[in-house]
Amino acid sequence: MHIIGHRGARGEAPENTLGGFNYLKQIQIHAVEFDVRQLTDQHLVVIHDDNLKRTAGQNAPIETWHIDDLIHHDHRVAWTDWQSPEPTPELKDVLNIIANFSHIEVEIKAVASADAANQLVTSLLPQLSALHDAVVITSFDTQILHALNQQQATFKKGLLIESEPDQAIELAQALDCQQIGWMDALATAERIKRTHDAGLKTSVWTVNDIARAEALYQLGIHGLITDFPLHMKQHFNGRIHNS
Repeated sequence: MHIIGHRGARGEAPENTLGGFNYLKQIQIHAVEFDVRQLTDQHLVVIHDDNLKRTAGQNAPIETWHIDDLIHHDHRVAWTDWQSPEPTPELKDVLNIIANFSHIEVEIKAVASADAANQLVTSLLPQLSALHDAVVITSFDTQILHALNQQQATFKKGLLIESEPDQAIELAQALDCQQIGWMDALATAERIKRTHDAGLKTSVWTVNDIARAEALYQLGIHGLITDFPLHMKQHFNGRIHNS
């Protein structure tokens, strides 16, 4: 099982920031999950929300951004003691930091149309190519997964599930996915077993409770996505794969 830092390490560092990804390296966690969106000028950036209110304290919807705007963002609004400014990072700069990571879950946020999905995937695939074997491209949005298939992408794919779980395994198989990312509340022992029996790997998000993490470990999940990777690493104390 990988301990996977959620949005970098959002409980221990500002989320989806270069500082947060460098923090993961410092604590020797080499598995990460983060979010990708595309700007109007086609650049790819790493951010979860479609607005800066929560993380940077600015009312700035993403559809208005261009790449030159990024320097004006600072995602330390909840981290007053964090020393360095943390502007919205470009994907390419994040990938430079995590180039030696063994497991990288790249979540593509929902898009408005199939055309937007194809445009994003066209920009995405060349940037990820050097990290091909470590990457799983994940999404809730089936338009993204369809676009990956249409472009004959050879990356591993993961379907993310937070509701209506009954057909999730069949949908993941139909989309040629290799993994399901289950929301923690849906990750029952029976669903995990059925997922594995179908030949699919499992990541579970977001798990911050030690007892729950231990239970999922015993069920044989492949990835534990957590806001507190150092805390989890200290609990498992060498019992799991982190390199």
